[in-house]
Amino acid sequence: MPKKVTKAIFPVAGLGTRFLPATKSVPKEIMTLVDRPLVQYAIDEARAAGIKEFIFVTSRGKSALEDYFDHNPILEQELRKKGKDDLLDTLKATNMDSGAIAYIRQHRALGLGHAVWCARRLIGNEPFAVILPDDVIAAEKPCLQQMVEAYAETGGNMVAAMEVPPEKASAYGVLDVSEDMGSIVSVKGMVEKPKADEAPSNLAVIGRYILSPSVLTHLNKIKSGAGGEIQLTDAIAADIGTENNVFGYRFRGQRFDCGSKAGFLQATVAFALARDDLRDDLARYLSEISHVGKAAE
Repeated sequence: MPKKVTKAIFPVAGLGTRFLPATKSVPKEIMTLVDRPLVQYAIDEARAAGIKEFIFVTSRGKSALEDYFDHNPILEQELRKKGKDDLLDTLKATNMDSGAIAYIRQHRALGLGHAVWCARRLIGNEPFAVILPDDVIAAEKPCLQQMVEAYAETGGNMVAAMEVPPEKASAYGVLDVSEDMGSIVSVKGMVEKPKADEAPSNLAVIGRYILSPSVLTHLNKIKSGAGGEIQLTDAIAADIGTENNVFGYRFRGQRFDCGSKAGFLQATVAFALARDDLRDDLARYLSEISHVGKAAE
C-alpha cells in the first residue's frame, strides 16, 4: 500500500496580472468567492483529504497571504465579547497551528515545475499533493479526497483530469491514454499545451496532483520546456513506465478557472446559489435581469 499523503504544496507566487488593479496590493489568492478567499477553499479541500503539512511557495508582496492564516487575538476577543460565536467558529477555521504551515520564496518566475522544486527540502522522500488555488472545484466529496482514495489503489503519480473541447487543449497539459478504466486512466504520455490538431486526447490536466518524490529528482535535471518555463508535466511524464507510473483521475465535480475573470464570476454565482442564506435573493435578481435582457432584444 502506498504511503499516506500528508504534505501539500500550494504554488501562490504568481503576480495575478489579469486582476489588476486589485492585485496591485492584494494577493490574488486572498480575493474572495462570496466571503471566503480563494486560498481558503484550497486549504479546506486539503484538510478533507488528510493533509497535515501545508507548504506555500510565495513571492514578494504576499505578506497579506501569510497574515491571513495567523491568529488575530484582538478580533477573536471582540467577537467573544459580543457573543458572535458563529463568526468566531468561522474565524478559527482560518487559523493554522504553529508548525503546520511553511512559506518558501520563489525568487524567479520559472514556471510551475520550478515552484514545486523550490519546496523539495520540505518534502523529502514522501509522496505529496500539489493544489493550484486558481482551480476551484465544487464537489460533494472534495476533489483531492477523491484522488487520495483512488491513489490508495494505484500508487505512483496521479493527476486530476477533465474533458475539454479540442480547441481549448492548447491551454492545458493533455494526457496520452494507454488504458481507460473509467474514473482512472493509465497514461503513456503527457503533452504540454499542444495544438488543437496534435492533442493526443481531450483529457486535460487540472490543478490537483499527487506525486512521488521521484518527480522532484526529475525536476533537478529538467531544463526549460514549453513557454521557456520548467514544466511540471515534463517531470511527471519522466515517471511513465517506472514503478511510479502515472494515472489520470476523472474527478466528480465542477471546476472553475478562477485565474480568469469570467471563471471567477461564474464561481461566485455558483457558490452563492449553493448557499441557503443567499440563494433566494440572488436567484430572484438573476431572473429579473434575465427578463430585462430578453425584453430589450
